[in-house]
Amino acid sequence: MTAKDSSGLKLIALDAEDLDVVSAHLQDAVISVGEMTYLKSERRFAAIANRFDWTDALAGRGGRKKSFTRRRTGLRFENVLGAQLCGINLSDKRQMLNVLAIRFEPTTAPEGTITIACAGSAAIRLHVECVEAEMKDLGAAWTTKSKPEHPDDEPGTSG
Repeated sequence: MTAKDSSGLKLIALDAEDLDVVSAHLQDAVISVGEMTYLKSERRFAAIANRFDWTDALAGRGGRKKSFTRRRTGLRFENVLGAQLCGINLSDKRQMLNVLAIRFEPTTAPEGTITIACAGSAAIRLHVECVEAEMKDLGAAWTTKSKPEHPDDEPGTSG
């Protein structure tokens, strides 16, 4: 399910295909370690990210747009049975994670592992009972002059 209004984007993911859509919107989001938590007793993982608005950026291709936008975005996963970290120092609350992708690997249906892959081989792995996630923009966008670059980008398409 997708909704977009003046307050931003809200996505709900209930399967791997839905999670792929959330992943696309969170590519190049930045998460501070201090703004993520695993609530074991509530079986929930939550984080606040600074999301690069790729939809907005792609709509402005060809020099029509001189600045790009980021938004504060909440990310929540329910039915989390366990969480593991790789390459992340929880004591360094200022450590920044650059999200590359979010993927679901099933084990015994509907259980599986959701991996939030980040730059520098960092990762968050969530063992989930089933896929149930929400991504929701939390406020107004702000402008940034740069667009994240990827190795396969065509020359001259970045800002």
